[in-house]
Amino acid sequence: MSLPFYQKLHQHYDSSYRNRDLRTTMSQYQQEKKSSAIYTHGSTAYSSRSSAAHRQESEAFSLASAASYQQQASRATASTHAFAASRKTASAYDYGYSHGLTDSSLMLEDYSSKLSPQAKRAKKSLLSGEEKENLPSDYMVPIFSGRQVHVSGLTDTEEERIKEAAAYIAQRNLLASEEGIMASKQSAVSKQSAVSKQSAVSKQSTVSKQSTVSKQSAVSKQSAVSKQSASTLHQEEAFEKKSRKVAIREKAEHLSLTKTLEETEAFHRKLNEDHLLHAPEFVIKPRSHTVWEKENVKLHCSVSGWPEPRLTWYKNQVPINVHANPGKYIIESRYGMHTLEINACDFEDTAQYRASAMNVKGELSAYASVVVKRYKGEFDETRFHAGVSTLPLSFAVTPYGYASKFEIHFDDKFDVSFGREGETMSLGCRVVITPEIKHFQPEIQWYRNGAPVSPSKWVQTHWSGDRATLTFSHLNKEDEGLYTIRVRMGDYYEQYSAYVFVRDADAEIEGAPASPLDVVSLDANKDYIIISWKQPAVDGGSPILGYFIDKCEVGTDSWSQCNDTPVKFARFPVTGLIEGRSYIFRVRAVNKNGIGLPSRVSEPVAALDPAEKARLKSRPSAPWTGQIIVTEEEPTEGIVPGPPTDLSVTEATRSYVVLSWKPPRQRGHEGILYFVEKCDAGTENWQRVNTELPVKSPRFALFDLAEGKSYRFRVRCSNSAGVGEPSEATEVTVVGDKLDIPKPPGKIIPSRNTDTSVIVSWEESKDAKELVGYYIESSVVGSGKWEPCNNNPVKGSRFTCHGLATGQSYIFRVRAVNAAGLSEYSQDSEAIEVKAAIGGGVSPDVWPELNDTPGGLTDSRGGMHEASQPAFKKNALLGSKLNKPSLPSSAHNLGQTEVSKVSETVQEELTPSPQKAALKGKSKSDPLKKKKDLAAPSPPCDITCLESFRDSMVLGWKQPDKTGGAEITGYYVNYREVIDGVPGRWREANIKAVSDEAYKISNLKENMVYQFQVAAMNIAGLGVPSAVSECFKCEEWTIAVPGPPHNVKYSEVRKTSLVLQWKPPVHSGRTPVTGYFVDLKEANAKDDQWRGLNKAAIKNTYLRVQGLQEGMSYVLRVRAINQAGVGKPSDLAGPVVAETRPGTKEVVVNVDDDGIISLNFECDQMTPNSQFNWSKDYVPTEDSPRLDIESKGNKTKMTFKDLGMEDLGIYSCDVTDTDGIGSSYLIDEEELKRLLALSQEHKFPTVPVKSELAVEILEKGQVRFWMQAEKLSANTKVTYIFNDKEIFEGPKYKMHIDRNTGIIEMFMEKLQDEDEGTYTFQLQDGKATGHSTLVLIGDVYKKLQKEAEFQRQEWIRKQGPHFAEYLSWEVTGECNVLLKCKVANIKKETHIVWYKDEREISVDEKHDFKDGICTLLITEFSKKDAGIYEVILKDDRGKDKSRLKLVDEAFKELMTEVCKTIALSATDLKIQSTAEGIRLYSFVTYYVDDLKVNWSHNGTPIKYTDRVKSGVTGEQIWLQINEPTPNDKGKYIMELFDGKTGHQKMVDLSGQAYDEAFAEFQRLKQAAIAEKNRARVLGGLPDVVTIQEGKALNLTCIVWGDPTPEVSWLKNEKPLVPDDHCSVKFEAGKTAYFTINGVSTADSGKYGLVVKNKYGSEISDFTISVFIPEEEARKATEQSQKGNKKSK
Repeated sequence: MSLPFYQKLHQHYDSSYRNRDLRTTMSQYQQEKKSSAIYTHGSTAYSSRSSAAHRQESEAFSLASAASYQQQASRATASTHAFAASRKTASAYDYGYSHGLTDSSLMLEDYSSKLSPQAKRAKKSLLSGEEKENLPSDYMVPIFSGRQVHVSGLTDTEEERIKEAAAYIAQRNLLASEEGIMASKQSAVSKQSAVSKQSAVSKQSTVSKQSTVSKQSAVSKQSAVSKQSASTLHQEEAFEKKSRKVAIREKAEHLSLTKTLEETEAFHRKLNEDHLLHAPEFVIKPRSHTVWEKENVKLHCSVSGWPEPRLTWYKNQVPINVHANPGKYIIESRYGMHTLEINACDFEDTAQYRASAMNVKGELSAYASVVVKRYKGEFDETRFHAGVSTLPLSFAVTPYGYASKFEIHFDDKFDVSFGREGETMSLGCRVVITPEIKHFQPEIQWYRNGAPVSPSKWVQTHWSGDRATLTFSHLNKEDEGLYTIRVRMGDYYEQYSAYVFVRDADAEIEGAPASPLDVVSLDANKDYIIISWKQPAVDGGSPILGYFIDKCEVGTDSWSQCNDTPVKFARFPVTGLIEGRSYIFRVRAVNKNGIGLPSRVSEPVAALDPAEKARLKSRPSAPWTGQIIVTEEEPTEGIVPGPPTDLSVTEATRSYVVLSWKPPRQRGHEGILYFVEKCDAGTENWQRVNTELPVKSPRFALFDLAEGKSYRFRVRCSNSAGVGEPSEATEVTVVGDKLDIPKPPGKIIPSRNTDTSVIVSWEESKDAKELVGYYIESSVVGSGKWEPCNNNPVKGSRFTCHGLATGQSYIFRVRAVNAAGLSEYSQDSEAIEVKAAIGGGVSPDVWPELNDTPGGLTDSRGGMHEASQPAFKKNALLGSKLNKPSLPSSAHNLGQTEVSKVSETVQEELTPSPQKAALKGKSKSDPLKKKKDLAAPSPPCDITCLESFRDSMVLGWKQPDKTGGAEITGYYVNYREVIDGVPGRWREANIKAVSDEAYKISNLKENMVYQFQVAAMNIAGLGVPSAVSECFKCEEWTIAVPGPPHNVKYSEVRKTSLVLQWKPPVHSGRTPVTGYFVDLKEANAKDDQWRGLNKAAIKNTYLRVQGLQEGMSYVLRVRAINQAGVGKPSDLAGPVVAETRPGTKEVVVNVDDDGIISLNFECDQMTPNSQFNWSKDYVPTEDSPRLDIESKGNKTKMTFKDLGMEDLGIYSCDVTDTDGIGSSYLIDEEELKRLLALSQEHKFPTVPVKSELAVEILEKGQVRFWMQAEKLSANTKVTYIFNDKEIFEGPKYKMHIDRNTGIIEMFMEKLQDEDEGTYTFQLQDGKATGHSTLVLIGDVYKKLQKEAEFQRQEWIRKQGPHFAEYLSWEVTGECNVLLKCKVANIKKETHIVWYKDEREISVDEKHDFKDGICTLLITEFSKKDAGIYEVILKDDRGKDKSRLKLVDEAFKELMTEVCKTIALSATDLKIQSTAEGIRLYSFVTYYVDDLKVNWSHNGTPIKYTDRVKSGVTGEQIWLQINEPTPNDKGKYIMELFDGKTGHQKMVDLSGQAYDEAFAEFQRLKQAAIAEKNRARVLGGLPDVVTIQEGKALNLTCIVWGDPTPEVSWLKNEKPLVPDDHCSVKFEAGKTAYFTINGVSTADSGKYGLVVKNKYGSEISDFTISVFIPEEEARKATEQSQKGNKKSK
């Protein structure tokens, strides 16, 4: 039976052919297929396992070589058996490679199925000449080169080959097992008699037995078999028969193979150029997740790439450290699948997570977001999970508890403020928050012109618990603007705003200009920093000629001027800076009178490129952080840089021009410098600008250019290799200001605002570019003196000018400003008298909505609650209220009437905003309303029978939707009989109007059917009657359950809550009503969707409904219950939309200075007939002896006479004649205690103390006693007491009081022994008192005294060079130790010397003190580096030293950190097969003996033996398992113990990983044996032998081989036949002799010794050169004669 081509592959594999394309192999197969349909493979016979063991698996297996070893044969058979597995196995194998599984378990390959191309080298061969002739001309059997192949060096190309070979072999074997191939006259070796469906391996056992014969005979048999096999080739071709089914199958296989080849070629075209390495690629990217708190979440991803990418997880761009949060994160990587598990997620885990895969070819990241959701607030989980919850999931819970809303009010507010440069100022107000919740403080944020104010050295913020303060320690014009305080409590916030004006400081030189402002850095790099500023509003009476810029290096006090001549443009590039140093800047204006005061200094700016700044700010890029930056390969050194690109002029003024360009692509390893050249336009005379100082950054500023002249510019690069070619020249640039001064504004229009302010508006400047803002000036008419209204430019076209004199007439003018300068003044406005505008004088800074937003100020309307905005007191203009007409009376009484007490329904009205209210018209602001503006109310609705008796009925109804603009004064009821469906005439039920929405009609007939209608009345008259009710039968109700509650109404509607009130049912049933149930559903929901709001019945006739969804419409109902059961539901209340209407205000509690507690409510939407109705627990409190109620205008106040426990409850206030406006306030026990404590504090006031008396040591050892009060008035007196005696200011004590900040200070130069005692500061401010005491006795005083003396000495030490931070150590990512310290007050002459154990250390690098940091790097730190390190600073001012002991415990601590860093640098465990066994290994940065290495197998520590060894080679930590067995399978853990913590690395050596590693071990073992026993020439033969003719030649050499090699000789690459003249001899299997008797010239030539055994062959060549003495003598004579002739 013929062998398929895939079974004829040789078992050997040469590692040098790994990178050949699969296309070469397939082309060989196609060439062979054309010549024969049955393929044979040379002379080597094939063997396989016993046919009895594998007959059912495959009938197409071929026989292996009889000369092969049993280990090779068993391995090849096992491999073939694996390939004959099912398609599922092949598919799974294919799946693993297609998904980038590059784990070591998949990197071990079986090469038994590989074809190799013909060798280009290697003369070694096992085949004789005859055997070579039988081989195909383009194929040679490769053999081992004897080199060890590292398993991790496999490439994706090989993985693709393995994948295709495995799938194809599995498919072919399955097809071959179904139907065998018929053939006759098989090889004599096979002895196979079966033709169809019979095993091809029947003689395997015979061949196995033959392998035990001597090795020499096996080789000879191999040659014979080869000849016989070649002779039968043509016979097999002649007698082969194929069925149609086989032919079709082979055709299908051919098509499948063709498709595979095409796919392979397409895949190879996608590979990188080197066909080996490629960058990471995410096969599976991590997916975003949203989880609840306390749940776990896993992020998965799979990455392909070669070398195997290293994957690092990041959280918000910060590497995740598993050891920093034990148990929080679990990171796993198995078989290419990487997992990040986050346990017990909390809200802080909400972040963006990044998986970064990196190898030598690049880096790739994939992102996923994790959102952790939390339930609102804290609630009873048992109630939540018990079944039907008492509250819906959307119940209103703020982060601060169950408060439905917080009321935030501002008292003692700051007003429009005026200050002067250099002064201090404090803005503050008292914040009242109700309800007050313990342990929760509001969030206080200050804003200036809409931007948040951050605390700095210029401004500080403070919150004392009830008062917020913003303090300016040194006012500057930059501080001018609109200041807003925003107080946030949960979801609620309020804010208040006022403007702060800052005047210029007095000029030191009369007539000098004011100081500029807003000095900032626009651009910074190594060579220059561009500074910009704003021009001042005051020029001192003469135009500003320009500005001087000063610089100061951070850390010094030396200012230097940057420009010699003033610059007019408000931007300037400062050059001459030291790279890496930080600078601050200031600007001074100059006019003809002199130089003005300097501006506020800028923030520090470093002279660094932006990229360098970002690098310094970023985390270090090193392996221990998990970050690797892969850059492109840098070119070779010595390359002249190319020309820069994209050169352009980014800015041009009359003083300078700024150029910008991009660095060249071609450059060397070192940095490059730039040279800038210029030339006049129209010429080519290029001049180098920076000849002395090369430019380091790709930007440069040029000075000394002629204004109005045209230039072109270009740039060259240079490095150590030379100067490169110039860049392309720029376009022609004209030197001059490209930015024009703006045009003056127009149409200045002033308008009245308050009695001290005027609103000024204007038209903005046309075509203004880069506009900074506007300056406004005012002047009293006729004075001719102009004063600035603002010192900080404002944007927009509107501004409010404050601080004007009431009654004076002013004119105004405006001018614009940009970087080029200030515009001309606008035309003067018309004169306007300063007085309040009609309709109330509300400051626009307090209420910006009334006059829009001033130009340049931030609109404070955004997010502002209307409750915080003051309203017009329009009700004060109301003269009198309309009198209600008297109701008609009658002497007739038609039956007895009983009116049930039903409270009035309160519904909130949608309150318009103040802006809209002001624009709606004057309907509410008219002092009187005429009667014709009123209308009668609309009809009542929903008439129902509340209770029925034998002769009377109780009716209820709802009030009209529209009241007609006046309060409803009563209702009239009519009724009629209905007999057999025919209604009778209407009758009046009441003569006097009833005020409630319920009425009992008496004197009715029993069992008679009645209909009813109701009409409402107000001051305008009687309204239209309601629709006729349904028919009600007058009969005695005998039902046991109660009737429906009535008069159900809602009030206090907010976005998440409302209050529902009702009246008890008139019919209570057989037993009294015991409680009520409230039901709710959405307005458009079906009747089966009612849900109860309370599980247990409530006794109150009101309920606050919580948990509503904002914007949803709801209806509600109430059911009563008694002992008999639950009665019928009431009529529906609603629909009502859950929303907080604009303008809604809440009841506010207030405690005045006398301690009186009151509840206050204000309503801006009252009508002339509106009244305030107070109630407690929704019961009117009109006659309560404990309360006093006072209402005036749109405000009402309820005062508690003596607040106590009996006053606990809910206090509500409703406003009549409105759309349900109302609010409530809860006073519980906690609130009661708070109010009583606050009342006590107000009755007996104390000076609030922000900070108690404290002591601190100043820089020079001075002692400062200080305390801070919340507020100090001008009348505050302070008494200083020491040991019960008052002390006064003098030589020993210096006192100071800052009333603006409330700070009280006392200074002492030195503490002496007699100063031990008690210090007290006593405060007296009117009737308020306060004090603070500090006790300094005993050890406390001694410690303070010692500290003061220490600070004095420290101050003396710091006068010279000194250490700002003493010597310390840190371990770098490269596992090196870095000793570092920070120095200060250094100059060029300062020297620094390092010592170890009192011996000076020579440091290669010179310290430049660039950042004040001195370092000493110790590489590969070990025990030899232990010792005492010392560094000394010294110069002519003194010296300072710092010591660091790295001995004993300190050394152990450092080594522990070093070991920890080394352990963290360990790579994942890899599996490597060797000729001895299997090796597990990991690499570290470097290894020290202090790092303990422990190995465990399946959780059990490994006992090291000769078979299992552990060790360290260089940076490799390994575990060697010699001669592995199945017992060695399992999980191996390498633990690196750093002295404190163990760091583990794990690898799973089982399953496929073990099988592949074991197979590779077997292969390498056989290769080692083959290399060891291969035939070879050990020595003895020379390369060249030169011998005289006639002499005898004897050569001896030593050969080696096991089995003993065969020896043959070659002459001129042809076999040498021994004879008497030339004899060869081989003795003892080791020594070969070569003898030529009587050498002649015919013996000259190339000879070779060929040694060969079954493991390989080798040829040793040598050359024999025979010479004749006479010819040599003749040649020598001829040469000498020629030499003599030349000399003559």
